[in-house]
Amino acid sequence: MAGSGAALRLKRLRQRFGISAPKVAVRTHVAWYWRALAVVALLSVSLAGAAWVYDAGRSIAGFDSKSSADALAELRGRLTQLETELSSVRGVASAADSNLKIERAAQQQLALQVRSLEAENASLKQDLAFFEGLVPDNASGGEPGLRINRFRVEPEVPGGQYRYRMLLVHNATRQQKEFRGDLQFVLKVQQGGKDAMITYPSGSDPNVQRYRLEVKHFQRAEGVLPVPSGAVLKSVEVRILQEGVVRARQTINL
Repeated sequence: MAGSGAALRLKRLRQRFGISAPKVAVRTHVAWYWRALAVVALLSVSLAGAAWVYDAGRSIAGFDSKSSADALAELRGRLTQLETELSSVRGVASAADSNLKIERAAQQQLALQVRSLEAENASLKQDLAFFEGLVPDNASGGEPGLRINRFRVEPEVPGGQYRYRMLLVHNATRQQKEFRGDLQFVLKVQQGGKDAMITYPSGSDPNVQRYRLEVKHFQRAEGVLPVPSGAVLKSVEVRILQEGVVRARQTINL
């Protein structure tokens, strides 16, 4: 029994310290903060490598971040320059538009003046032709007295009014170098299907002084003839009165 017990112990010792004994590993003890620092360093290196690879890939593909930033800065500078030029061009265009409007207004004003001068020129030519026709009469001692020439009546733009124009010519004599008299108009109108005669100015007209005449050689006469509302003017007779006596008259039908 004693021999079998010793053999058993010897067998156990062989199992613990022999070839078949369990393996034992010996490792150096490292603190946890050193391990954490190593992990952080490894992650930093990994991230730096990944960023380098990313930038290298963008550079190879034509998306270099520095080049893109430079191009973006250049585009922004160009945009600022274009906006400045656009503002300058707008200012020039505005000034040109103002000048164009001024020139158009001046052209319109000149056109109105030209039309007015042309009308005045035509009127002066008519007057000249008329007075040239008067010279032989005066030279041969034509009929003395006052004559009515170029009597016209035209409707005004406002309804119910007509404008008259005429030229009065006085063939003076030694006894009467100046003619003094009055203008009088007799209007024939149709109103409500009936004809009526209107004398203007009437005796109670406060503007009767406007129709007084003092003619030495010739004189233009023009004014407005009021017509009652709704009436149609058919004819106008103009009379030259001197001390209540009709010295000349002329009728125009409309």
